[in-house]
Amino acid sequence: GKEKQIRASLKSEVMKLLSKTTLVILDGTNYIKGYRYEIFCASKSARTTQCTLYCALTAEQRQQRREAIISKTIATGAELDGETFDALCQRYEEPQDNNRWDRPLFTVYADEEPDLAQISKALFEQTPLPPNLATQNMPLSATNFLFELDKCTQTIIDQIAAARKIGLEGPVEIPQAGMRAEVPPSMSVAQLNRHRRQFLNYVKMHTNVSSDISKIPSIFVQFLNTNTNNS
Repeated sequence: GKEKQIRASLKSEVMKLLSKTTLVILDGTNYIKGYRYEIFCASKSARTTQCTLYCALTAEQRQQRREAIISKTIATGAELDGETFDALCQRYEEPQDNNRWDRPLFTVYADEEPDLAQISKALFEQTPLPPNLATQNMPLSATNFLFELDKCTQTIIDQIAAARKIGLEGPVEIPQAGMRAEVPPSMSVAQLNRHRRQFLNYVKMHTNVSSDISKIPSIFVQFLNTNTNNS
């Protein structure tokens, strides 16, 4: 829907602007933790720091905001009514300090001032987290690399499909990757293959991919674990 398009557009702009020398503020609802995770990964890929500023409300402040919205709706016929407000609150996935993609987390209530000194320290004095293997640029070199890439990723999809076929709904052990594929049990083979094609296209478009085919299984499983659980 429209919300998804807006999120995609915002993420695209953020990724264009992210650099070690640019301060980027993504001021939006950002209420989906999977979306915040994507922004976190983009920051890691750009080798830059980030933090989450959570503008919170107490229960009393929330009720006051709701009443103000209802009054405005009655007076002006505005589209956002109390019922919609409640629905938005229920959908909100609150940032948590124990989520690595929300850290460092600064929570500021409506009547408080943000701790600018600590925010500045988090952004300008901390060491950026290293990018994940799956977010690093990786180059192609060997002539048979694409063939091997296609074959080994298809094997992993086949392993997941075989596990689902015998009723295994949990994580699937991928021995050659040395890790488990944690994809939703409801995901079809066709959907998995779409992700596989995305991965293949990603590899082809980047010039910095390891030509060591033995590393590809773990990179691909990381890619699946990230993208099938945060889409």
